[in-house]
Amino acid sequence: MRVLFVTTEMDDFIRVGGLAAVSAALPRALRRWSDVRVILPGYSDVVEQFTHLEIIGHSAALAEMPACSLGLGATKDGLPVYVVLCPELYDRPGNPYGDENGQDWPDNDIRFGRLASVAAELAAGTLDKNWAADLVHANDWQAALAPAYLAWSGSKIPSILTIHNLAYQGLFSKESLRRIGAPEDSFHIDGLEFYDKLSFLKGGLVYASHLTTVSETYAKEITTPELGCGLEGLLRRRSDAAQLTGILNGIDESWDPRVDARLAQQFAPGDWAGKQANADYVRNQFGLALSRGPLFGLVARLVHQKGIDLVLSATDEIIKAGGQIVVTGRGEQEIEKALVAAHRRRPDAIGVVIGFNDAQARRIFAGSDFTLMPSRFEPCGLSQMYAQRFGSLPIGHQTGGLAETITDGETGFLFSQPSPESFLGGIRRAFSAFTAKDRLDSMRRNAMARSFSWDISAALYGALYRKTLTP
Repeated sequence: MRVLFVTTEMDDFIRVGGLAAVSAALPRALRRWSDVRVILPGYSDVVEQFTHLEIIGHSAALAEMPACSLGLGATKDGLPVYVVLCPELYDRPGNPYGDENGQDWPDNDIRFGRLASVAAELAAGTLDKNWAADLVHANDWQAALAPAYLAWSGSKIPSILTIHNLAYQGLFSKESLRRIGAPEDSFHIDGLEFYDKLSFLKGGLVYASHLTTVSETYAKEITTPELGCGLEGLLRRRSDAAQLTGILNGIDESWDPRVDARLAQQFAPGDWAGKQANADYVRNQFGLALSRGPLFGLVARLVHQKGIDLVLSATDEIIKAGGQIVVTGRGEQEIEKALVAAHRRRPDAIGVVIGFNDAQARRIFAGSDFTLMPSRFEPCGLSQMYAQRFGSLPIGHQTGGLAETITDGETGFLFSQPSPESFLGGIRRAFSAFTAKDRLDSMRRNAMARSFSWDISAALYGALYRKTLTP
């Protein structure tokens, strides 16, 4: 079974959010069942990491999308990776989606329309004379039009679209239709049109053979007006037709504190001196005062969805009760500024690093007693899984993947509403557990014993691929 996995991020090369971790782990876990290949835009950060890229095809210009070449390389462990080579679209400063100030590139419709159209050509066998796909697996709005380009070209290759976060939809003016070479008659309520705009994500929701999202709970939530982002009617229809499936993400095997070389000290369940060594290291790195109180970690994209304002509203109570907080991540400038201001107000108790460093994130999970996850919604979430493996008990809002992966009172704490009062209720329960050492020990052991292996998810995807391929 030949599968083309279309994505804009992959941990091996470039990361903005959780999609990068999924794109690195899921294709690898699928290799035992399939010939899976990844296709990525040729950002400079990606291209320069390949020692060799073989040019295997050229795609002609389409509408306002420039011509490009297709390179083929491989990861260090041999996973084939195609790269769309078009410097005028992808060789830019900033991140994959926007400039250094966090502003979206104004031609993102062309940048990601080009990715989706090239993916469709590659799948159909017109770019690599030695390979074509039996199935296309597209991820999020940036790749969502790959199933549409397949349909517009008359191809019968089945496709799956995974929704990692419905809130990001890829909305553009109607003029984008012409810019990306989409048929005029695709702009209507049962096509790409969404409140008189063109929606890349909706295109995928309409044209993909099957839809998945990253937890069963989120698959239900997105069919409701509360979390359906205006697309709940379409998603409800696909769900009623058994064409929407929730498959929980996993995490890779490197999340094991017994063998992780990036930690200040490796440790096993019960070796709380080893965990304390990581806490001491993190406190020192963040300039916090020495403390016997609990350490709360926050490793997240700093955006409204993640409930960072709820964390800020809880800082006084956490510090007053003897706790400290360390934060790392990047995101919306206003939220970054508010966190830095909180740090300046209490540098002894609040440590903040704007940016993301994998080793530092791992040490925060290893050193913290609790991980704060007050997300307003959370399609899957990975931090709560990382945290549990490293003995940091997550405090999470009962939504999406958090509801499925945190066992309340056993491996972490769930609270019912994304409100300051409800969140503080979870924090108070955490403080209570911290002072009851036997209970804290038991909860940590339970959390560290959890398995979030990709093998389970990959088997479910493999079964879905086979079902989608069966006429």
